[in-house]
Amino acid sequence: MACKVKTFGMEIKPLKTMQELAQLDELVNRFVAENGVKRLIAVSDTPTTDDKGETIGLVRVIAYEE
Repeated sequence: MACKVKTFGMEIKPLKTMQELAQLDELVNRFVAENGVKRLIAVSDTPTTDDKGETIGLVRVIAYEE
């Protein structure tokens, strides 16, 4: 089996972070369910920041096998 990688991104706005994280989780879970993912190898989250160092988004990367 080959290892594949998929990247997801989500903009994060002040005071809505929990809702946006839930949406990101749903997006990833839907991808896993709809694409026949048999095994997740790794999941990694990384924040993105603006020029002031404030978090403005989140990038989630998954490595998986079909």
